[in-house]
Amino acid sequence: MNGIAYLRVSTIGQAEHGISLDAQDAAAHAYAVLKGIDLVGVLREEGVSGGKPLAERHRGAEIMRAVRKGEVQAVIVTKLDRAFRDAADCLGVVKEWDKRNVSLHILDLGGNSIDTASAAGRFMLTVLAGAAEMERNLIGERTCAALAHKASRGEKLGGDCPFGYDAVEQDGTKVLVPNLREQAVVSIAKDLRAKRTSYREIAEHLNCKDYTAKRGGDWSVTQVKRLLDRAA
Repeated sequence: MNGIAYLRVSTIGQAEHGISLDAQDAAAHAYAVLKGIDLVGVLREEGVSGGKPLAERHRGAEIMRAVRKGEVQAVIVTKLDRAFRDAADCLGVVKEWDKRNVSLHILDLGGNSIDTASAAGRFMLTVLAGAAEMERNLIGERTCAALAHKASRGEKLGGDCPFGYDAVEQDGTKVLVPNLREQAVVSIAKDLRAKRTSYREIAEHLNCKDYTAKRGGDWSVTQVKRLLDRAA
């Protein structure tokens, strides 16, 4: 059985140091040996956000082409979020691969290794991927609710002042007050997103218009997504 391993890190710093990539590489090779999979390729996606669907990433698109050409029968990833942005993305891709007799192997999903070559494996993927996404969503909801409550009371959120606000000293403590220029940028980003503009396109628009991020630098995809998640 020919297989291909997909490795990803989301920051350039991780890619340059290679620690996470090397660990993923070692784990993928060890698993391939255990399962009798002949690794014909190891694709490294460096400094790429997990918010992109697999097919829209440079290396991810290579995997999709290899699958469609029948060059591989197995795809190995260390964790679900290394390859897919969410459970729906994962299950949609796996459904297509299943028709081509290509199995997905996830080394660690909720502490279990998953192999979609069998019906039982596909069932476990559906259950565990859904559970993992629900947990992430619940954590996000609790975090957003807590931050919104603190902001409504004028409290400073964490170590950094969030975009759209300034930390101002009042009565011996720092509170958040709206920054009108930054609030205008938030409105622009929200309007663009409402028109189904991608995070990358929003970042490019803000940078072209010289709307700088909080510390004066260019906007990144991750920063735009964080800004809109907080403003939602």
